[in-house]
Amino acid sequence: MVKMIMHGCNGAMGRTITELVSGRDDIVIVAGIDKNNSISQKYPVYGSLKECSEEADVVVDFASAPAVDQLLEYCGEKNLPVVVCTTGLSEAQTAKIAELSEKTAVLRSANMSLGINLLLKLVKEAARTLGAADFDMEIVEKHHNQKLDAPSGTALALADSINEAMDNRYHYEYDRSQKHEKRDRKEIGISAVRGGSIVGEHDVIFAGKDEVVTFSHTAYSKAIFAKGAIEAAKFLAGKPAGLYSMSDVIG
Repeated sequence: MVKMIMHGCNGAMGRTITELVSGRDDIVIVAGIDKNNSISQKYPVYGSLKECSEEADVVVDFASAPAVDQLLEYCGEKNLPVVVCTTGLSEAQTAKIAELSEKTAVLRSANMSLGINLLLKLVKEAARTLGAADFDMEIVEKHHNQKLDAPSGTALALADSINEAMDNRYHYEYDRSQKHEKRDRKEIGISAVRGGSIVGEHDVIFAGKDEVVTFSHTAYSKAIFAKGAIEAAKFLAGKPAGLYSMSDVIG
């Protein structure tokens, strides 16, 4: 049985993962970490990783960007595999993740759902055909009004997937409000909507002359991300050092 530490256990995703793991016989949460440690769980909850003494095979992180530095330091000291799901990370933190992956197994994904990870492959293939035919490429993402980062990590991952297919010749445009000029042919527009309780919607639009192709993904529940995180934790436990992604999990 895989022993897991839930980093950010009292957040929305942490609670969802806790509920899904409960009763399973292939994975168990041995401890939780959350700055709000007043909420009790069926496992011990600590305010910081430094207080945690439980032995584990893997950490799943769904906390906040400021908490990731201590997480990476802890996993480095323990040589403990970690699934990093938190988005909105800085370039410095991304560099630390790469550095940590030389010591232990690290899986980082902007989105844990199977559908999104399939979409990443599909838009890359579409970009090779449609981008090369001078289709304009735009991404529109929608999330609930409590989400802190914008654009979403998933939107950026989709843009990166498209740009990789186009030999990284494109730049990203987040705000055209101060511009009074025609759209640059080498830009990928990324727009963010925040409102209500939208779990997550992503539209990738390829707009050409007289035709538009749109790829859409809608998440109706956080459970899809939780299920993916659990599968990622099971996959990563016991793996050698390296940087992994959800594409490794889904094969």
